[in-house]
Amino acid sequence: MCRHPRRGEAGREVNLPSEKGAEVGRRIGVGLMYGLWKPRVLGAWKVPAHGPVILAVNHSHNIDGPMVMGVAPRPTHFLIKKEAFVGPLDPFLLGIGQVKVDRDTTDRTAITQALGVLENGGVLGIFPEGTRGEGDFAALRAGLAYFAVRSGAPIVPVAVLGSSDKRGRLIKGLPPLRSRVDVVFGEPFEAGDGSGRRTRKALDEATGRIQKQLAAHLENARRSTGR
Repeated sequence: MCRHPRRGEAGREVNLPSEKGAEVGRRIGVGLMYGLWKPRVLGAWKVPAHGPVILAVNHSHNIDGPMVMGVAPRPTHFLIKKEAFVGPLDPFLLGIGQVKVDRDTTDRTAITQALGVLENGGVLGIFPEGTRGEGDFAALRAGLAYFAVRSGAPIVPVAVLGSSDKRGRLIKGLPPLRSRVDVVFGEPFEAGDGSGRRTRKALDEATGRIQKQLAAHLENARRSTGR
């Protein structure tokens, strides 16, 4: 379920994630997220209907990715740590167009696949904090800035609120069934300064701009939802 191959490092062909697979994943997400919880989605219309887009999502619970996949208006390819691809989840996640990434090294295959998604006009989902935590965008890795500057794709900030407020009674690792989870999409913005520079300094400056935008969006989202 992969799209046309793309040349990666040293001329190796790298299969790109399937958009059809991501659409299947979106439909599965719709059923599960709306069936198990009560998502309240705000600002989804702000996601550009066409062309490359990066969704920058805060991350405080394991359901944040599936929740965004299910409520986003377009099929999304998330960068997901390789540790999640275990057993039957490995072929399943690959089949629904997700991107396996090794966070302990410079994963050239994942980079090529992610850039390929954007070059094909798709939607790339990234947790810019790199790992699950407070979900407050306090510390960002440079990956988001790299993909945004390299591709020129706009970033849409996404705040998932309520997924980690309480633990469920039946399944302790999940939010209470039928509880409300808010997903707030923000205004798209450009990460670069317009110069096209990809130097370390340019990426550091882009990361600083991104962090301010994401923090401001999270504050607005909390205010608008009362979270």
